[in-house]
Formats: sequence, C-alpha cells, structure tokens
Amino acid sequence: MIERTRHQETARFGSWLILAGLGVLGFGCARVAAPAMAPAAACVYETGVASWYGPGFQGRPTSNRETYDMEAMTAAHRSLPFQTRVLVTNVENGLSTEVRINDRGPFVDNRIIDLSLAAARRLNMIGPGTARVSLRILDGPDAPAPSRFAVQAGAFLVRDNAEACAERLTEDYPETEIQRCDGRGSPLYRVRIPARDRENAGRIAAELDARGLAALVLEIPPTP
Repeated sequence: MIERTRHQETARFGSWLILAGLGVLGFGCARVAAPAMAPAAACVYETGVASWYGPGFQGRPTSNRETYDMEAMTAAHRSLPFQTRVLVTNVENGLSTEVRINDRGPFVDNRIIDLSLAAARRLNMIGPGTARVSLRILDGPDAPAPSRFAVQAGAFLVRDNAEACAERLTEDYPETEIQRCDGRGSPLYRVRIPARDRENAGRIAAELDARGLAALVLEIPPTP
C-alpha cells in the first residue's frame, strides 16, 4: 500500500508538469502570493585562465596610479573599469575570493585576469601559476546589473493544482511562490522557487528532479 501511494504521488506530480513547458510562452505575469525574491549574486561575466603577478612588480605604479601591493586583494583586467569589485572563483577547486580592479593586463592572449599574490594564494594557485576561473561582477562603475534566478516547478491552468504543488514544496522551500500569468486564453499559474544564483538554482532543480519533477531553471533579467 505504501509503495502504491508513492507511485500515485509521483504520477500526480508528473501530471502537473505536463503544462510546465508552457512557462516559456509570452504571458504577462502577476504574483498571486509572492514573497520578495531573494537578491541573487551577479551572473557570470567571463570565464578563462587567470595568472598572478608579484615580487617583480611590488611598489611599482599600477595603471590607475596606485602603488602595487602584492598583499592587497587587487587584480589587472583588460577592460573592466577601475574600482570594479569582482568575485573570482577557481573552477578547479571551488575556492573564491573578491578583488578590486586597479591595473591593466594580463598581456598574454589566453588569460583573462592577473591576480595579486594575496588573491592567488586564496585560490590556491601559487604553485601552478595559472588556474581556470569564472568572474562575477559584484559592483563598480558601469558594472552590469545582476540577473535573478528561479526554479519553476510547474505551470497550471487550475489554481488549486498550483496551490497544492506549492504547499508540498513549501515544507522544504519556504520561499516558494505562485505567479499568475495572463495571456492568450486562460490564465496560467506558475510555481517558482527563488534562487540566490545560477548554481543555487541548479542545485534546487536537481533536488526537484530527484523527486520526479522536471524543474526548469529561469534566468530573470534585471528590470530596466
């Protein structure tokens, strides 16, 4: 009896998601019961190889006329505005650190950022000398506005079904929300879980997939 009930619940969740693909259609959406979306970290700006520079440049002027200090959390980038704060993540070991752009470089074609000695130490890349990294813009002059991320667990024509789905999810994801989307024909009710960033959205989607839900990761552009 327990096993049959489990199969019935899985089948019911699966039937809800037949309409999930409709979530990508162009509906105008209004929230029905929507807690504020949690702020998301800035989206990935660039990925590539990072290097570091140290003693040979210590005490020399940087491109923005500061004095280079290899123990400060700074970096050189070819195009980002000076004073931009960037989160650098070593994708090979998962370590991250925050740096401030105050110099130009690197001047090697296959590299995207030159880190100070202190920043490279945080990423555990002193020995290898280089590492593959991702860059996220945190703030600074002309920094791109961050996107928000959410995971859509289902889209329903019947509001009661959406509320039942949301109620089941709220136990594990208290921030679950329902959005009413008005467009062609009947309104659509979308069940969504706000995420902190893309990685967090991916983890939530994987957890829902394990429960039999074909979750959809959504990137929501910033409001102009």
